[in-house]
Amino acid sequence: MGRVFVAGSINMDVVATADRHPRVGETVAGRQVLYFPGGKGANQAVAASRLGARTTLIGRLGKDSFGAELRTFLGDQGIDLGYVAETAEAHTGTAIITVAEADNTIVVIPGANGLVGADDVEVVPLLAGDVAVSQFEIPLPAIAAFFRRGRAAGATTLLNPAPAQKMPDELLALVDILVLNETELGFLAGVDLSDSDETAKIVDTARKIQVREDQTICVTLGKRGVLALAGREEILVQGRAVKAVDTTGAGDCFVGALAAELADGAALRTALAFANAAASISVQRMGAGPSMPTAAEVKAVLGAG
Repeated sequence: MGRVFVAGSINMDVVATADRHPRVGETVAGRQVLYFPGGKGANQAVAASRLGARTTLIGRLGKDSFGAELRTFLGDQGIDLGYVAETAEAHTGTAIITVAEADNTIVVIPGANGLVGADDVEVVPLLAGDVAVSQFEIPLPAIAAFFRRGRAAGATTLLNPAPAQKMPDELLALVDILVLNETELGFLAGVDLSDSDETAKIVDTARKIQVREDQTICVTLGKRGVLALAGREEILVQGRAVKAVDTTGAGDCFVGALAAELADGAALRTALAFANAAASISVQRMGAGPSMPTAAEVKAVLGAG
């Protein structure tokens, strides 16, 4: 069984809940304020670890109270934190989230995450069979160095290019599996996409950014499920009808679950179905990191059909 290594952001999520989102310039009364461990890197590591994968997180925390709380929480999830450094040069990453009408808005302040560099990732002991995961909340040069290290070791590289930004072709060429939603796919391809577009259009758009014949592009479509272009093969996993409470971290849950299954040797189609079920559980709970399910919970959902 391989391991999962996640190089990415570690944040404290400050969540305000309200009946509706404020319009520009408007103030609305909120219901409550909550504090949740988050950051796309940490979320994905928590998801993978809770699902049984041996998981290592690589990143940076500030020397502050949020950093101490996050280290304790992540350690309690069974995650190896030997490659999480503390820095006095910046505060711990923070996300300000408003949740209303089962959807969210997010403002992320990178803090210590912006200081993650090549030196942090090049010493990680990746081996063949491992899965190296990253996303766009740490600097792109650090991601490129991490993936070069992963490919040299024979590991599978998995990138979640979110929040969306343009990336150099050199970085995309290092990616074995790209996991993104339709908005992010449209941004990278320079095409207008919406969640109501036909699957044929989504596949054609994915082909526009596929830089290697053996590259897999997985497009998460929310309640519609997930569509994957694996080389030339197209794989569609239908969505699951659930009552969403908080969608924060659902994409991270999917990524972490997919990485865990692939590290365990699962076939791509099986791993996609597992990750889809895991994400459907996470949206039924508040918070990002704390909403990640266990393997037993996902298997129960899959067993129920």
